[in-house]
Amino acid sequence: MPQRHPLRLWVVRHGESSGNVARDAAQAAGAARIDIPERDVDVPLSALGHRQAEALGRWFASLPDDERPNLVLASPYRRAVQTAEHIKGAGGLASGTPRLLIDERLREKEFGILDRLTRVGIEQQHPEQSALRHDLGKFYHRPPGGESWCDVILRLRSALDTIGLHHDGRRILLVAHQVVVLCLRYLLEGMTEAEILAVDAEGDVLNCGVTEYAFSATAAPDGGLALVRYNFVAPLEAGGAPVTSEPDAEAAAT
Repeated sequence: MPQRHPLRLWVVRHGESSGNVARDAAQAAGAARIDIPERDVDVPLSALGHRQAEALGRWFASLPDDERPNLVLASPYRRAVQTAEHIKGAGGLASGTPRLLIDERLREKEFGILDRLTRVGIEQQHPEQSALRHDLGKFYHRPPGGESWCDVILRLRSALDTIGLHHDGRRILLVAHQVVVLCLRYLLEGMTEAEILAVDAEGDVLNCGVTEYAFSATAAPDGGLALVRYNFVAPLEAGGAPVTSEPDAEAAAT
């Protein structure tokens, strides 16, 4: 019988993006809006983000061929795709790995009317949303036109079902975003709202940080994925690429 789980699963946040840099500038200036010319989906990696992704790719390349990812799924956002392409370009994938698969269910959390606003901007322009988020908490708060964490979790349940149905037994690399990494931990480890928010409160998911799971026959009654490591950045340090932890531009305010 198929195990309905990957043999190995790596969940990677994209490298530092130009949106992360713009967010820092806006926060430092006390500005209401983050100055990003592109749509969020089109925001590219920064120069440092390219270096981080290349360093991570070299770390994957250092593994034996039969231990590297042999399937890659990525968010359609440019910064995630670029990160995946750098990993491939550095030789980080197993021989015969098929082309990159884009899955829109791995996209960034959508922020609706709060898009590109700093915390200052939200408090100035949408004080009612600031108050509502304070009352509900980030797990359940859904800004108009946007998503709550629960909405992200709903689409990720579907993505995991697809992986189990079509890609069981593979070594899979997912390249996505901070909230996606956290919501996948919530699902894969059977966490509660309080438990995953406690993880979130400990600090941001690092750019090109690796969260790794391995199949274990004892992880659940019928087997499942067990956490190996979270927010692992030794590959970046070894590759000489500085570690960064900036929230995505829109997530910085939420």
